Amino acid sequence: MKNDQRRLRDRVAVFACIAIAAIAIDQLTKMWALSALADGRTIRVIPGLLSLTLVRNPGASLGMGSGMTWLISLLAMAACVALVVLAVRTISMKWTVLFAFAFAGAFGNLIDRVIYAEGFLNGKVVDFLNYGWSIGNVADIFLMLAGVAAVLLLFLGEPFSQKDLDEANGKTLGDDANATDDGAKAA
Repeated sequence: MKNDQRRLRDRVAVFACIAIAAIAIDQLTKMWALSALADGRTIRVIPGLLSLTLVRNPGASLGMGSGMTWLISLLAMAACVALVVLAVRTISMKWTVLFAFAFAGAFGNLIDRVIYAEGFLNGKVVDFLNYGWSIGNVADIFLMLAGVAAVLLLFLGEPFSQKDLDEANGKTLGDDANATDDGAKAA
């Protein structure tokens, strides 16, 4: 039991460290963008591929849902709570890292929606990474990385829970009972 508690403590520490660092990076880059790009200028980083342009996005990805900012904010809050719960419930450090980045992305954009709100949860997210077809921010990158990682972990069969691990190893609850019965019969 102590080993399980230690692993949980380690996963919580990793989650917290990654989430705090990622949120700090996101918020610092947004502060920089608000300062350096406030005059409306664009900085070309990789011509035709990436430039830096300040945009205040009231919606979600690609500006969708711009009239539903409060709903997006509530969904982000629910997602943050769910990600913390999932991070605590998993036995996998890989899933923990994924949940930390997803949390950081959701929470980073939620901070914007709260800080820059003119009413109830209707703030605009600070976007500045202009890819030509979309403008996003570092929090969006964290969310995208988490999404790709989730697909990879699912594809690779990374166990989420002890039950998943037992199933992957071909072990079920009935196997434990049978092993005990077989051992008792052999004795």
